[in-house]
Amino acid sequence: MELNALMERRARMNQKFGKELFGAVEIFEDVVNYDIEDELKLYHLQTAIEKADGENQEQLVKDFYSLYTSMKPKENPLERIYLWSEGNMPRNTEYTDNSDYKRKHNPDFRPYMYALTVDESVQPKGAVVVVAGGDHGRCVIPEGYQTCLDLNALGYQCFLLLNRVNHNPWSNEESGADTARAIRIIRANAEQYRISPERVGFAGFSNGGLTGDNCIRYFSGTQTVKDHFPDYIPDELDAYYGAPDAYCCIYGPRFKMDLMTPEKEDVVDYDRVVYPPTFIAVGREDFAMNNLYHYLNELVEHNVPVEVHTFAGVPHGIAGFKILSGGIEQYPNFNLWLPLADAFMQDAWKNR
Repeated sequence: MELNALMERRARMNQKFGKELFGAVEIFEDVVNYDIEDELKLYHLQTAIEKADGENQEQLVKDFYSLYTSMKPKENPLERIYLWSEGNMPRNTEYTDNSDYKRKHNPDFRPYMYALTVDESVQPKGAVVVVAGGDHGRCVIPEGYQTCLDLNALGYQCFLLLNRVNHNPWSNEESGADTARAIRIIRANAEQYRISPERVGFAGFSNGGLTGDNCIRYFSGTQTVKDHFPDYIPDELDAYYGAPDAYCCIYGPRFKMDLMTPEKEDVVDYDRVVYPPTFIAVGREDFAMNNLYHYLNELVEHNVPVEVHTFAGVPHGIAGFKILSGGIEQYPNFNLWLPLADAFMQDAWKNR
């Protein structure tokens, strides 16, 4: 199904079944704290609902609702690490109503992350902030949670970030500010996490990839949160650098034209922006390929160290899908992005 048609179908579903589908968003995003088998059943039910019609669809919604209302958190859940103190979260988006359930997060959403760490017997290679695509929800299971597990296995401390989602409905600056804040929290606690504060990477998928780009565009170099949010009151965390030391952009290269004003080209101010070493992975059958060429040329023109991998036969949005299919990789070639990104980050950090 084409992207626009899929988005229209989901919008109609939100209006018809909004409350039932919306209710499980937090469970998807808190995947670390629920039984994974129940999470996967819920995921597949929601996928089936999107494909079904009529009475069959309504029955699936009932099954979905019955399952998620029966799910209980684990006895010793991981604690959320909230990013901002009460009353001092930088904002510039007027978002007050979600009664039509068009958004997966209500206006009172507070950004947070989970620390998924390696065993004490393992010396970490560094840290990676991981952001799933779309407006999160069930995408967090394969792109977020499974990616964290895969990077843990490669020796990285991982931080599963649930930020204010880029354009759903928040701004570039807000999504980037949340990411920068997460990175600052990690750097401030580098000793606790047993890493160098100069070895903090970012891996984002689709819209999550754009989120990483927003972090770099607005919070790298000497840029501060207060530069973009004049009412913000800086605290001790703002003393730490907010952009990543390596950026893994997974099927999420920036669009050439501005998303909010499509008739206007999206121009980056490289007099202020300091782009880190960048790793790009995208499938050859992915619509994100359309964004790759101008983005790559721009990085090369500005002397950014960059590595690009394209994968034959691979469509959009399939990272981490082995968790959904009992460990079977539908596109095993794409899973190579993980060891390739590992090698890339270690090379970028070899003198840190």
